[in-house]
Parts: sequence; C-alpha cells; structure tokens
Amino acid sequence: MSLSKIFGIAASSMAAQSLRLNVIASNLANTDSVTSANGAPYRAKQVVFSAIPVDHGASAVRVTGVVEDPSPMRRVHDPQHPLADADGYVTYPNVDVVEEMVNMISASRSYQNSADVMATARYLMLKTLSIGE
Repeated sequence: MSLSKIFGIAASSMAAQSLRLNVIASNLANTDSVTSANGAPYRAKQVVFSAIPVDHGASAVRVTGVVEDPSPMRRVHDPQHPLADADGYVTYPNVDVVEEMVNMISASRSYQNSADVMATARYLMLKTLSIGE
C-alpha cells in the first residue's frame, strides 16, 4: 500500500469523526430542550459509518447517514411547567448525557489516532527522502 493511500484513509476517518463530534455537540446542546423548530421535543441523533475497501485489506470509512435515536423520550412529572400535557408530564429529549460523553471521548481519541497516523506517515516519507544524503 502506498503512503498516499494512508493519508486518504486517515483523512476519511478524521472527516467521519469530526461529523460524529458535531452530532454529539448538537445532542448535548439540546439535552433540556423541551421543544424544537417543529414543535416536538428534540430527538438524539447518531452517525452511521460504513467501511470502504481500499487496498490489501485496508478500509476507509464513510458516513452513510445521520439517524434519529429510536429510544423513548424522557418524561418528567412537572404539572407547573407551561408545556406539560393534560397528565402533568413534560417530554424531554432522549439524550443520555453519560452516553454522549463516552461517545465524545471515543470520537476525539479516534480523531487523534488518525492525526497521529498522518504525522507518522509524513515522518516516514521525510526519512525515506533523506536516505542517501
């Protein structure tokens, strides 16, 4: 495998993890949003990846979509809330803050690993060019 393909694979990973981090930030920002632009409570979103075979068993990654989390919404009994239903329950987003934080750490570490791969490949290319000097 050529070193240029390594850069392509690492770049695809960094782009995918960057989008994942943006979605996680959106989920965390809407943790306590009772309504959204469409009037319904915000639904957590998840990024779906797929592998793209590149060469000799190596694979790049591609984002195939951003889907809504089907888990049930969080309902809190608060009859004094202006958006409470007839039974006194307020529906909050289905965002699990702990899960989002774990996903954020995973995505940021994956992003950093891809950046390290690019730095190592660059270093190896420079060392290869300096052979014979």
